[in-house]
Amino acid sequence: MTVTQAFDGVAEMLAQLDPAKIVVLQASVEMSRQVEILVNKKKAGSITLEETLELERYLALDLLIGLAKARARRLLAA
Repeated sequence: MTVTQAFDGVAEMLAQLDPAKIVVLQASVEMSRQVEILVNKKKAGSITLEETLELERYLALDLLIGLAKARARRLLAA
């Protein structure tokens, strides 16, 4: 099972809660800034193990939200 498949059911449930609110979800400015810092550290080769794990968590959250948004858009279009 892939991460995408594992998140699929949760994303579907989130989308059904309130599709209109799900499609407009956005990361906070602080979260976006932290992800940018971590990505730049990774590109520079100066990222620590703890920072790598943090970045992976943010990316997993981004995947889940992206899946939920796609499903919410589908629900709204129906």
